[in-house]
Amino acid sequence: MFDLHRLRLLRELKHRGTLAAVATALSYSPSSVSQQLSLLETEVGVPLLEPVGRRVRLTEQAEILVAHTEAVLERLEQAESDIATSLTHLTGTLRVAAFQTAALALVPTALTLLRDAHPRLRVHLTQAEPERALPALLARDFDLVIAEEYPGNPNPLPDGLEVEDLCDDPLRLAVPAGMDAADLRALAGHPFAMEPPDTAAGHWAMRLCRDAGFEPDVRFESTDLLLHVRLAEQGHAAALLPDLVWNGRPPTVTLRPLPSGHRARRLFTAVRRGRSRHPAIRACRQALRRATAPTSL
Repeated sequence: MFDLHRLRLLRELKHRGTLAAVATALSYSPSSVSQQLSLLETEVGVPLLEPVGRRVRLTEQAEILVAHTEAVLERLEQAESDIATSLTHLTGTLRVAAFQTAALALVPTALTLLRDAHPRLRVHLTQAEPERALPALLARDFDLVIAEEYPGNPNPLPDGLEVEDLCDDPLRLAVPAGMDAADLRALAGHPFAMEPPDTAAGHWAMRLCRDAGFEPDVRFESTDLLLHVRLAEQGHAAALLPDLVWNGRPPTVTLRPLPSGHRARRLFTAVRRGRSRHPAIRACRQALRRATAPTSL
């Protein structure tokens, strides 16, 4: 029988990439992690790691072990869900990650609903973009992630996740103060505020402008959409903003519709496979759905 703790260390190495990252995440020393993995190799009887420069990578046999470990951990999460369901009160800590606009517009209302319904449940929130949060969810840093998908730009999700749609969030063109642009093409040559190009939002925005026939002049790059709003308010930049950024308040800039097929992003929640039945997950998802009551601009 293989040691489950050591198997989990091997799985962590698969997801985090380096011994140092595993050690940091689990509050071990790198030498301790290395020693435990060496003991696992002895148990298994075959090499599990091979050097690649200054790093190591998993052997074929190690990948097989990790796949089986994932299945074992999934069953253990199902067991945890069943135990939690059998209890009268919902307790423990739920670790949630959300990107900025969801954290601002949805999470506070959801937290109020959860506090009223389940006062013994402790929720820990981290603001994180989906590009970081979804891999961290697989690595068990979070229990639930609120993520987004932009139109025409579906990003394949990592294996081992279960998703549930939350809502569609309309997207609009924010026209800089002092301008009277009718559509996106009319802003060719004007400065833009966008999210970084390595994010789903940034990639989508660049493609949208290029499809409209121009290369955007991106002078302001930030994941902070409140900064985009302020730059548009003061006439410094055009921006592509979701309705959620207004959080139910009237917009402070002129908004124009986007081309057909690019008018809403999809918001969804993701959990690890086997975790969706946990009552804390179900309660959080229900609270988030109630927090997405539609507003019109």
